[in-house]
Amino acid sequence: MIKEEIAANIRRVREALAAAAEASGRSPREITLVGVTKSQPPEAIEAAVEQGLTDLGENYPQEFRKRVAAYPGAGWHFIGHLQTNKVKYVAGRAALVQSVGSLRLAQALSRYCERAGLRQPVLLQVNIGREPQKGGVMPEALFPLLEAAMELPGLEVRGLMAIPPAGENGRPWFAAMRGLWEKAQAVGPLRVLSMGMSADCATAVEEGATMVRVGRAIFGERKRKEGPVWQETASQDFCTR
Repeated sequence: MIKEEIAANIRRVREALAAAAEASGRSPREITLVGVTKSQPPEAIEAAVEQGLTDLGENYPQEFRKRVAAYPGAGWHFIGHLQTNKVKYVAGRAALVQSVGSLRLAQALSRYCERAGLRQPVLLQVNIGREPQKGGVMPEALFPLLEAAMELPGLEVRGLMAIPPAGENGRPWFAAMRGLWEKAQAVGPLRVLSMGMSADCATAVEEGATMVRVGRAIFGERKRKEGPVWQETASQDFCTR
């Protein structure tokens, strides 16, 4: 049953993203869907991979390392908060580290990768809503961080990432991020703008996202341990606009 539900969910998400891309004058092929596997069981991940979802994201360093070892054929994105003393779990294993929000973290990643003879692809996280509880660089500090990060030999800066304030209309925040991303092209070519999650991924694509991070709309809600693992996710929750 899990396989059938996840297959249907992925199909709905892809259809919503394709429609949003076409509405914004782009090809659906320009949009990368990252399935967020946080707290999901192996059978759910296997079902998603069987449907061709090979870009997957994890939030916690130790769990990320386990997922990479278990599913080496996938492109694993690290999307959570990363402490400098945990870069060893992620550097060199991640297809993309999406949450570099400080020069200190960028330098720690670069040092580790230099010693290992690697270059780690990263996104710079912008705290677009200026929320104290969230990571990321403030918008006005983005360009100094971008310029510094591009000089670090162990990093390859591919773009920007943001998480707008929860419970608000995401469109203005997405538009603001697109504006920053477009201005940042003057510093260097940035191909990736990662923004949008289950509730607003279609809106994010309409506003210029090239990558979205989707968990609930693919895998459904995960209940507490004392209850059933899976419950059906209402269809209106899939990439609503």
